[in-house]
Amino acid sequence: QVQLVESGGGSVQAGELLRLTCAASGYIYTPYCMGWVRQAPGKERERVATIEENGRTAYADSVKGRFIISKDNTKNTLYLHMNSLKPEDTAMYYCAAVPRQFYRRCHEYQFEDWGQGTQVTVSS
Repeated sequence: QVQLVESGGGSVQAGELLRLTCAASGYIYTPYCMGWVRQAPGKERERVATIEENGRTAYADSVKGRFIISKDNTKNTLYLHMNSLKPEDTAMYYCAAVPRQFYRRCHEYQFEDWGQGTQVTVSS
């Protein structure tokens, strides 16, 4: 099982940026799907961005063009670069992972391993 620890959340003004970090440890399976999922109070969980071990990425429409997911394999670290933040981006952000079969895509899986979350608050 992989352990995931997020950091980098905080309170910012609209239009500013943040970078979230997720440090992975333990058994790092491959191939995999990793991603960021957010949940705001009273709202459903939203899969924000995903990345496969081959570098293929996918984004929710709500963040396309503003957020970038990336990874540093040498550090077993996942990042979410969030630009042009909006108040509606306010949520708890979770790092998540799941092993995958090489011929299947991230959207076909439910995440199995989760971090504890980091809060992002964007004020107008």
